[in-house]
Formats: sequence, structure tokens, C-alpha cells
Amino acid sequence: MATKKAAAKKKQKSALVVWGGWDGHTPKECADLIAPWLKSKGYRVVVTDTMEIYTNKRRMRNFDLVVPIWTMGEITGPQWQGLKDAVMNGTNVAGWHGGMCDSFRNNTDYQFMTGGQWVAHPGNIIRYKVKVTNQKDPITKGLKDFWIKSEQYYMHTDPSNEVLATTTFSGRHGDTPWIKGTVMPVVWKRTFGPSRIFYSSLGHVADEFQIPELFEIVKRGIQWAMGEKVVPEYVSK
Repeated sequence: MATKKAAAKKKQKSALVVWGGWDGHTPKECADLIAPWLKSKGYRVVVTDTMEIYTNKRRMRNFDLVVPIWTMGEITGPQWQGLKDAVMNGTNVAGWHGGMCDSFRNNTDYQFMTGGQWVAHPGNIIRYKVKVTNQKDPITKGLKDFWIKSEQYYMHTDPSNEVLATTTFSGRHGDTPWIKGTVMPVVWKRTFGPSRIFYSSLGHVADEFQIPELFEIVKRGIQWAMGEKVVPEYVSK
């Protein structure tokens, strides 16, 4: 009986939060924000400010999720191979802004995994609209279009991404009139091998997570990446 109960007991899922890189994106503050929320959902959480943990393939394969918060910088060959090995063996990835899609600019294999790479934010901090394009997906269901004052990311993206929200460039910012009308993905999900990959370009600094839609999208994206039922904590009024 005890053996059957032990077998039936649900395994506690685990998440790895790795922060570092360019300080302008407040990586530590972001880690300090997301780690407690992950713990509140019942996940076992490991937080580290070094990528050396990626080289431990056996340990990496035991994580259900990696949350990368590392803008720019460089990843070594062994570090990348360890991260890729984990993802190719079922470890999922979820992140936001430059902490996930402006990392390791010379590593195109990493960009292939994430589904996109930042290339510009014309005008730097500006006010722009985020359009929720998929109202049926659990990550965005119940959320309306919203405005944000932040960096409007212009990205090179993978056409296989399942896009959930977009933004349209006006061409008025950063002396870039030729991009007027360009519709750019903001939130997407995808698969890479057997794993789920979630990304949101929103979240320039930790303070922006006070915007309810922004934080809600990340929370739901993480739950989706974990393979969990998405439980909304906020819907648009």
C-alpha cells in the first residue's frame, strides 16, 4: 500500500532561474520577483547568478523549466551544450525581453531555440500598444489590448512561432519611417524538440511587472511551459 501511495504521489516540479548579464535589465530584481511566485505555485526553485550549472547535464535534465534572465554576455560551448541537452530531453524554457531573446548574440543555435532575437528598439522608451491577437489561447484569454511605456522591440523572429500578441510600429520613433506599419510579434510560444518554449518581449526592468497584463502573461506562459493547467490570476476589466 505504501509503495502504491508513493508511486501515486505527484512529483514536485522544479525550476531553474539563471540571472546575470547586462545590469540595465535589472536581472537580480527580476529573479527576486519571479522566484517567490514560482515557489508559491509549489515548484522547487533553484536561483543562480552563474551559467556553470548548465555544464552539469545530469542535474540540468532534472529541471522541468529554465527561466533565463541574462542579457547579452557570452555562453561557453560546454554551457550551451548542457542547456541544449536539457531542452532536447524535456526541460522547458520561459522568459522575457532581453533576458531571453537578446542573449549570446553570436550563438545562432540559441536563437533557433528561443524563436527570436532583438535587433532594435527605435526611440528607446516610448508609449505603444500591445494587441492581443489570440483571445482563445489560455495564455492570453480574457486579456484585452493594452498600452505600455517601454522599449518596443523590433525582432527577427521564427515563422514557426505561434504568436499570441503583436505590436505595430508607427515609424515616428528613432528616425525609422520605413518600418511604419510593421506588425511585430510580442508574445509567442513554440516547441523545440520535445520541449515547450515561451517568450514575451515585454519587461524591460522589474518595475514594469507592476503592469498587470505584463506580469499575467509571463505567469501564464510559465504555467503553459511547465505543462500545467493555466490558472488566471488577472483578467482585463
